[in-house]
Amino acid sequence: MHTVSHGLGYDAAMQVPMTTRSSRFWPWLLVALLGAFSLAQIAVFRGETVNAAWLLAAAVCTHLLAYRFYAAWVAAKVLCVDATRATPAERIDDGRDFVPTHKWVVFGHHFAAIAGPGPLIGPTLAAQFGYLPGTLWILAGGVLGGAVQDMVILFLSTRRNGRSLGQMARDELGNVGGAAALIGTFLIMLILIAVLGLVVVNAMKHSPWATSTVAATIPIALLIGLYLRYVRPGRVLEGTAIGLVLLALAVIGGGWVTTHEGLAAFFDRDGLPLAGAVIVYGFAAAVLPVWLLLAPRDYLSTFVKLGTVLLLAVCIAVLRPEIHMPAVTRFVDGSGPIFGGTLFPFVFITIACGAISGFHSLISSGTTPKLITSEADIRLVGYGSMLLESLVAVMALTAATVLEPGVYFAINSPAGVVGADLAKAVETISGWGFPVSAAQMQGLAEQMGETTLLSRTGGAPSLAVGMASILSAAFGGGLLALWYHFAIMFEAVFILTTLDAGTRVGRFMLQDMLGNVVPALGRTSWYPSVLLCSALVVAGWGYFLYVGVIDPNGGVNILWPLFGISNQMLASIALTVATGTLVRTGKARQAWVTGLPLAWLAFITTWAAGEKLLSSDPRVGFLAAARDLSDKLASGVLPPEKAAVAPQLIFNQQLDAVLTVLFVGVLWTVIAAMLLGVRRHLAGTCTRMSSEAPYVRSALNGVATPLGAAEAAR
Repeated sequence: MHTVSHGLGYDAAMQVPMTTRSSRFWPWLLVALLGAFSLAQIAVFRGETVNAAWLLAAAVCTHLLAYRFYAAWVAAKVLCVDATRATPAERIDDGRDFVPTHKWVVFGHHFAAIAGPGPLIGPTLAAQFGYLPGTLWILAGGVLGGAVQDMVILFLSTRRNGRSLGQMARDELGNVGGAAALIGTFLIMLILIAVLGLVVVNAMKHSPWATSTVAATIPIALLIGLYLRYVRPGRVLEGTAIGLVLLALAVIGGGWVTTHEGLAAFFDRDGLPLAGAVIVYGFAAAVLPVWLLLAPRDYLSTFVKLGTVLLLAVCIAVLRPEIHMPAVTRFVDGSGPIFGGTLFPFVFITIACGAISGFHSLISSGTTPKLITSEADIRLVGYGSMLLESLVAVMALTAATVLEPGVYFAINSPAGVVGADLAKAVETISGWGFPVSAAQMQGLAEQMGETTLLSRTGGAPSLAVGMASILSAAFGGGLLALWYHFAIMFEAVFILTTLDAGTRVGRFMLQDMLGNVVPALGRTSWYPSVLLCSALVVAGWGYFLYVGVIDPNGGVNILWPLFGISNQMLASIALTVATGTLVRTGKARQAWVTGLPLAWLAFITTWAAGEKLLSSDPRVGFLAAARDLSDKLASGVLPPEKAAVAPQLIFNQQLDAVLTVLFVGVLWTVIAAMLLGVRRHLAGTCTRMSSEAPYVRSALNGVATPLGAAEAAR
């Protein structure tokens, strides 16, 4: 490994006079003290209620300190980033996939790609344990695990000509470990995309305003894509302004749709038709040219995401709302209504994105390493983007926990648990010690422009209610319905951006695998292969989306634990590749940076998988749930509507168990291959050559150039 650290490298930057170092030390000491005091306020000195501003302050201070010190140390001493080294974007620069790009443009692209619904939905669901467990895991996991994974994988892929995670696994772990990683990654991807689709379907179900607004984002993206390519090429700011105005009009127009009898009836849809629409959209996004739908949607979503995150943070800091959810609830024992399972290990599985997400490794070894102009940008793009997502997760948890607990549980608890009748549901929830009334829920639904908010599972509606409450209060009250549906659109943009990007990545992975059997199918530009592989990928995740939609309990119980387990296992695979590569490139003493998060994730996901397989509680174990439902079906105690779908649900629970066993097997196969390779390397018997590209000095002198300025730089 080339370890020169001159020019714009980090080592040289650290050689500063003692007086300058001292003047820089005191501000960071103050940040550390504020962060420690904020954490103490939410964890130790909390009273009956806690001010949400303390959560925000703790997150911001923790992230600033981690970026300034820990990330800088990892970049300088572990990765040895070298700004004088030419990146593949500079060396290959084909004007299509490999393009030297300004670091802030890459930062926006990377954040838009990784920031799916996970940092919004996971923390919202995990709030059933209270606000404290989720907050602590988001901060610790994001700083020590998620951000490290993203930065290290981005660095390794950049040093290897932008290779994907699967390709790096083959190169670094051998054929067996690489094949296991590739197959496991592809199957995990299908589960991840299905859950994303389920969340957006549950948010739009029987909501004409939400459905019409989300539907409008698709033609808006197509219009902007055509506008920037044919009408006003290169006028990016102009196209962006038009797109943002149209998105605002879509939210406002949704309110008009609800008052129009014909349009309201057209957009008032059940789950299955909406699932079908999402499936069609996913297929279209995978086969249409990237400039027509994917790129303009991602670009517009970046502004919506960053703008809303900043606005929400400012509102929380100014309003300082009180957290109404207890620090720790009674449901840590596993009796929670939203999903089954005890605090340990399921808080670490429910909150994946926002703490550590395996999906990010696919982006860090996908498009992003092909855009990096200088290795000095890797710290900002890899570590910094993940910290911003972690901040999003803290604010999502805040927005959910400022709600009255009774309201939170009424929105998120499935009808199969609390009852479909509003009176029965509020009686059940009040019996848990979280009082709520039917009039309160009905009034809240009317304020949000909805007919009902009861049992709107998936996390998105309750998060939107919390966001709307904060934003409405910040702007003088009123317009709750408008803010609620703006929040739904904001969440849908997060979700659909990841869904369409994930479908396209899944298509590339399938083409890569099938190309080993039929070479023509491996050609990503051959349209028959594009259509076939896209259809297979969409059919795969579409099936699991269908499973979630027909589930009487809203799909969250059956799919979200599998989502969390599979996502964390994908992160474990990425950290396994990173750890093995660090050892083989002479960094064995520093490999704990990825090795410790790997050990924790491998332990926690295997434990959680064991509970999902072996637990006798039908609310936790897949096989126990299948047996329980089978017994009820045989005894004839199920209502007709549940009996009709029971055989499918039984099969799906059994299929989930099989997939869990497969994922655990893949994970430990990959870990075993890594450990074997490390042992051979340390013993001096490993003959596998490093796949790292040879050093070439940068002609750009480590200075990032604006988008499209590669030719000018020459």
